[in-house]
Parts: sequence; structure tokens; C-alpha cells
Amino acid sequence: MPRTSSRTSPVSRRSLLRALGGTAALGTLAGCGVPAAYVAPGERAVADESLADKKLTWANWPLYIDTDDDNPNRRPTLEAFEKRTGISVDYAEEINDNDEFFGKISPALMNHQSTGRDLIVISDWMCARFVRLGWVQEMDRARQPNVAKYLDPLLRSPAFDKGRRYTVPWQSGITGIAYNRRKLGREIRHVKDLWASDLKGRVTLLSGLDESFALLMQGNGVDISTWTADDFHNVCDEVEREVHRGQIRRFTGNDYTKDLVSGDVLACQAYSGDVIQLQADNPDIRFLVPEEGAELWSDSLMIPNRARHKANAERLIDYYYVPEVAAELAAWVNYVCPVPAARDVLASSKDKDTAALADNPLIFPDSGMRRRLMIARDITATERVEFAKRWNKIVGL
Repeated sequence: MPRTSSRTSPVSRRSLLRALGGTAALGTLAGCGVPAAYVAPGERAVADESLADKKLTWANWPLYIDTDDDNPNRRPTLEAFEKRTGISVDYAEEINDNDEFFGKISPALMNHQSTGRDLIVISDWMCARFVRLGWVQEMDRARQPNVAKYLDPLLRSPAFDKGRRYTVPWQSGITGIAYNRRKLGREIRHVKDLWASDLKGRVTLLSGLDESFALLMQGNGVDISTWTADDFHNVCDEVEREVHRGQIRRFTGNDYTKDLVSGDVLACQAYSGDVIQLQADNPDIRFLVPEEGAELWSDSLMIPNRARHKANAERLIDYYYVPEVAAELAAWVNYVCPVPAARDVLASSKDKDTAALADNPLIFPDSGMRRRLMIARDITATERVEFAKRWNKIVGL
């Protein structure tokens, strides 16, 4: 899903955490009477009620699962799971912002209490905080043979969760460059093409720190899986220069799509899933994975501490890694599918439009594109306070 952070003016727990640097803030708050945030492995689980209580509660983002064409309140793949297993799923579209959701459930987790949810979906850079804090449970891969077999090799071992013991990608995406080929009148091939003179005042970058930095580093030839503080500050220096000379029109959340469609912006940082939707109405809009590479990211499923239906949650996760199920979901959400085997399922569809999705590289990246995709090392709690302060000053947050 879109990985932007919304902003509100009132001072809240969320804004406090963000200002202090997320998980870094939790250490600070501990000195003010808030319990230590880290939860040791032996204190994360409670008795699993899955066998006796055939249900689970799942928190996800809006519009992030397939729905029936005639009834948006019906979710075909989820209904099929319920029918097949007898497990009832309380599905809540309650996550609209990673930081906001962090603030919503962190009090329970740091106090060794249940969140009331058995399964959650958040972006990997935020998942990293949960994993390091010990707020999520290790999954039993013996209950997840489809995950073990079909998970995309590119996604199997991010720096924060080697072997995906605590997280499983729900959907993935690419942060690259979108541009209007007809209005610009030429191709874009590199990140630094954003600084060309014919794009002055017609470029936007993403405002979120975690969403923006990796692609810009790649433009400088940096290996984003092992980037350093110097690499970060070099990017900030570069962006500051472009702001001062008027190259960057503004910094955006998901609203960059409006500027691109209107023609006010000719090129921008963008998410692959958004561009698929834009291309349906305007084929002149292109999505670029630059020659230097682009960031591959995921929104991932996790089982929070003290979830009462862990086995049921693990079973649901594995169900969505059945290639036929993954294909049905991919055909609706149009993000990068974490199950490459779903491509053949879509290709064999008798429906022409559905079959065509198998050849869309923004859903199933081809071999050339895959070689240019990389998962970025996340920002650590120690780094976050300093980096957020500098980036937010540039962006104007």
C-alpha cells in the first residue's frame, strides 16, 4: 500500500514518537516512568486458542484485498478461506498510516498486553522496529509450506529479518520514477535525469524519509543494502541544492499522482502500483526502474505478541501463498506479487485482460528489471533522530 505518513497538527503520542524518532523515543520515555519497550522471547506468547476457537482478527489497509465487482463488502479470496477452513476472520481496514498504527498499538505491546489483533500488515521499514523490539512472534514455517516454497527469492532475507522468521510479505512494490513521456518529449533513464534543466520546477520527491532516500542513494551509485551515514548526508546535500535552485516543485505524499496527471509535474518519485492505475487512463505515463536500480519494498504480515489465534493466523498467511490465490489477489490489487508462480496462473486465464497481467513487469518484474531491484537497509533507531531532523528540515515537515 501507499507508504506515506500523514500529518496532524495536535500534539499526540504519535507526533511525540515521530519527533523523538520512533523506537528511539521509547528508550527516552522509559526514563519517564514508561516500562522498558523490549519484550524477551519467552514473554511474547500466550496459550493458543486456535483449535478450540476457529477465528482470528486481521488488521489491514483499505483497498488492499480483492473485492466482489458487484458487492465491495464481499472479499472472494477471504470468503474462500473461511469456507475451506471453518475459520472466521474479523477483517478490519483500520491501518491508514504506519506511524499512526505504531502509536495505536505500542502501549499494549510495551506493557505486555494483547493488541486484540492476531494479524497485522505494515510496511517493512516499520516491521523492522517491531522485530527489534520483540513485539512480534516467530512463525512456525512447518505450518506454512506454501510460504517456504513460493516466496520470491528477492524477498526472503531482508536485513532486519533474515529468513523471514517474523514477517511474510503481503504485497510488494517498487519506488522508481514516473514521467509523462509525451509531454516531456524524451526518455528518462537515470535518477540524476530528474535534475535536467528542462525539468526545472516540474519535479516532485516523496516527503517521507523512509520512502525517499533509497532511490536517491542509488542514483549516486550506493549499495542500499549497506548504505552509511555519509551516503545519507550526501543525498541530503544534493536535495538541498536542487531545492535552492528551484528544481523541485514540492515534496508529496500519494498526491503526486494529481500533479502528474494534470501536467504540473513531468517527472516524480513514484510507486509502481500507483502508476499501473494511472496508465489505465493515460498510456503516456511511464514507470522507470533506473539503470542504477530501484528499491523493492514490501508490506508484510506479522503476528503480534500475545495473539490468541497464532496457528489460525499462520494458516491464513500460508493460504495466500497458494499460487492460484496469490494470482486472484494480484489481479485485483496490481502491486508486485510476492509469489512468482502466480504469473503462470494468470497467463493461463481465458480472460484476455487477466492474462495480460502476467506480462506486466510492475506486477511480475522481468529478469532484467529484477537484476536492478534491491531491498534497502532500514534506518536504525540510533540513526533515526539525527536523520529525521535533517530530512524534515529540507522537506519542511
